[in-house]
Amino acid sequence: MNEQQFLDWCKDEIVKYTNNHLDKSDNKQITKDDVFMVWCVKVLQNNKALLSTTLFDGMYYECTYNGDKKEMYIDAYKKWENKKIVR
Repeated sequence: MNEQQFLDWCKDEIVKYTNNHLDKSDNKQITKDDVFMVWCVKVLQNNKALLSTTLFDGMYYECTYNGDKKEMYIDAYKKWENKKIVR
């Protein structure tokens, strides 16, 4: 699987996940255009990407593809804080 195929798959799955978890009373749905890649790497037959959406919910997603098993895993995270540290 090349990088573009992997990223397309990630975006499809994040759209499904996000739309299934949005508050139904908000009448909001996202599309692949609302998902963007932050970072991506391919090592041998494995891929990993960090992605987020244009929503202001602080969520980001880690997609990991295990090329041996032909499986993808998605971890969903919530950003709680961005704190400046000064030395």
